[in-house]
Amino acid sequence: MLYRKIESLIEAHLKSNSKRILLIDGARQVGKTYIINAVGRRLFENFIELNMVADSLGDRLFADTRTVEDFYLQVSMLAGNQMKQRENTLIFIDEIQMYPHLLTLLKFLAQDGRFTYIASGSLLGVTLSQTTSIPMGSIRKVRMFPLDFEEFLYANGISGAAVSAMGQKFKGLEALDEPLHHKMMDLFRKYLLVGGLPDAVNSFVAEKNIQAVREIQGEIHDYYAADASKYDEERKLNIRRVYDLIPSNMENKKKRMVAQHIENKKGKTFSDYSDEFEYLISAGIALNVQAISNPVFPLLQSAGKNLLKLYLNDVGILTGILYGNNIRAVLNDEKSVNLGSVYETVVASELIAHGHRLFYYDNRSKGEVDYLIDDYDSLSAVPIEIKSGKDYTVHSALNAFVQNEDYHIKKAFVLSNEREVFTKGKITYLPIYYIMFFTVDSGETQI
Repeated sequence: MLYRKIESLIEAHLKSNSKRILLIDGARQVGKTYIINAVGRRLFENFIELNMVADSLGDRLFADTRTVEDFYLQVSMLAGNQMKQRENTLIFIDEIQMYPHLLTLLKFLAQDGRFTYIASGSLLGVTLSQTTSIPMGSIRKVRMFPLDFEEFLYANGISGAAVSAMGQKFKGLEALDEPLHHKMMDLFRKYLLVGGLPDAVNSFVAEKNIQAVREIQGEIHDYYAADASKYDEERKLNIRRVYDLIPSNMENKKKRMVAQHIENKKGKTFSDYSDEFEYLISAGIALNVQAISNPVFPLLQSAGKNLLKLYLNDVGILTGILYGNNIRAVLNDEKSVNLGSVYETVVASELIAHGHRLFYYDNRSKGEVDYLIDDYDSLSAVPIEIKSGKDYTVHSALNAFVQNEDYHIKKAFVLSNEREVFTKGKITYLPIYYIMFFTVDSGETQI
């Protein structure tokens, strides 16, 4: 079983006797159902799993269930012998987005308190926005992501003690020794190939077969691109167009989405595709990075909506699209291959999985900085520049950014392949794998 950090959060919540129901949100195929099953069956004598996709395709028992008593009646038809007491009975409502009215019903199930509940789903951002009665105060919503780099290390035999020791090195701004650095870079490059989708990671660990990994990634990529069932045909087609544009945009200098390129129609603006962007972001299959021209803390208040970058949610899917089965492009650090877009994608997925909102700096005259994150200690923005080549100390836009006194920048980071850790002025240079330690306290949302 793959170690997932969210497991401890799920376990702690279920043991807490909280009156709120834990709702795990996230893209399909990131392991939500698996980890809830693993924790739920371990903690509860009676574990009742209700899959609403299966129900919607079958008996539709819950399609019109609007009251607590009707819900219990339907559950009793499926698992009446397991409906005992709150402390030993967990009811798991999987794929809850299939029936939006059940999100409202969660409030009343929580108030009733007869059993313990947990739910999961995809597209919950879209579904909740269209729910007439949002269950305020009754749900604890937490987003789940593919395996991050730290979890990938555990899957490949790196111990928790080793990761903890590296974390201490990071906190002290110290470099790893040469052998460990090379080991970490080897695993980082393998992570670029494999990504964090559980099926792909399990296949890699068991077989070390890149073709098998690519087949899994290809199937999931196609599934993501095709899965937009709630929209009409025109919206579905445009969602597919936007999604298919993401890898090619990564090869452009600006890497931004251009509204007129989606249908190759002049005059189109971002507002024409708001539903398409909302779907891809809410589904968790695309990560959005918003432009900031005035980097004042908190960054969200200065975010622009029209200069948007989108990244794929899994770096393995991206390298599969770009390089197929040719692993040399990534593993051998080929000089002819620019891995900038790949590095930016993995950093985006790490930062968002660790609870950061994603922004980038955009200035016509002074250039761009790859990422900005909020620093809640200094109440200022922290710029991060990603370098995949040897010229990692060349970054004119970042230099101008940190020197601008109006921005009140206290510190900045450059992440690259180099082992050495050192600071020049406000800029600290770190090895790329240290991105796994850029965390905030919590990435959850309470509603």
